[in-house]
Amino acid sequence: MRGRHRFRTVVAVATAALLCGGTLSGCASETPEAAAPGAGSTPPPAPASPPSPTSRWDVSPASVAAVGDSMTRAFDACSVLSDCPEASWATGTDTAVNSLAVRLLGPEKAATHSWNLARTGARMAELPEQMAGAAAEEPALVTVMMGANDACRATPDLMTPVEDFRASFEAALARLWAGAPKAQVYVASVPDLKHLWSTGRLSPMGLKVWKLGICGAMLADAEDLGPAAERRRAAVRDRVVAYNEALAQVCAGDARCRYDDGAVFAFRFDGSQLSPWDWFHPSKDGQARLAELAYRRITEE
Repeated sequence: MRGRHRFRTVVAVATAALLCGGTLSGCASETPEAAAPGAGSTPPPAPASPPSPTSRWDVSPASVAAVGDSMTRAFDACSVLSDCPEASWATGTDTAVNSLAVRLLGPEKAATHSWNLARTGARMAELPEQMAGAAAEEPALVTVMMGANDACRATPDLMTPVEDFRASFEAALARLWAGAPKAQVYVASVPDLKHLWSTGRLSPMGLKVWKLGICGAMLADAEDLGPAAERRRAAVRDRVVAYNEALAQVCAGDARCRYDDGAVFAFRFDGSQLSPWDWFHPSKDGQARLAELAYRRITEE
C-alpha cells in the first residue's frame, strides 16, 4: 500500500508539472491548459440571422458537431496529459460514456456524422473560429461547452470580462449561422468551480496536484478558509454565474438555440466524476453524466 501511495503521488506531481509547461513556476500565471489563440482580443459580434417564425426544435438531429475546450476533448479521462476524444460526452464512441452523438444517431452513424472541433485550452475568444469550422460541416446540431478557462485563470483579475465573453459568444453564433443557417445549438452552462474546490479539497491527491498551480483563481491555497481566500473564491463563482447569465440571454434570442438552464452548473458531481490524474477534468463517468444532461435537454419537446 505504501508503494502504491508513493507511485500515485509521483504521478500527481509529474502531471501537474507537465500541465504547467514542465516547470512549477509556470503555474503561477496560467491555467493547466494552454491559452487560446487571440485570447487577448475579442472579435466584433456580427448580428445573427433571425430565426424563422415557424422554426421548431428538432429533437432528432441527423448530425452533431462539438466545439469547446478540454472537457469536450475528454482531456485526462483515459490517460494522463492526453485528450481522449473517444470518451467525449458530445461525440465519443466509448460505450462506457454513451455520448450524445451515439444516443442521438446510433453508434454507426455517429462515427460518420459527428465532428469534435473542440481544443484543449480554448477560451471563449476562440469560439467564433471553432464555429466557422463547424459550419463547414453543415451539422444539424452543434454543442457548445466553453467558459471554464475564462474563469479558471491564475488570479481573479485575469478572468475574461463578461462583456468580452458575451461578445465572443454572439460572434460565434453569427459565424455558425452564416455558414449553416439551419443548425441548432445546444449550450451547456459553465461548471460550478467552487463546487469543484469543495469536492477536491477533501482528497489528499487533489490537494497535492492543485498546490502545483491548477486553476489558481479558485483552487490556490485550497485549505485556506480565511476571509480573503473566501472572497477570492466567491469572485470566481460570481463571474461564472455572470457568464452563464450571458449564455442564457444570448441563446434565448433565437429559436435555434437551447441553453441547458444551468444543468451543468447545478450538477453536484463527486470524486468519481473527476479525473484521477488531476482532480479537475471529468472522468469517464463524469463525461457520461454530461452526455445524459445534454440528451435530456436536447430531446425535450
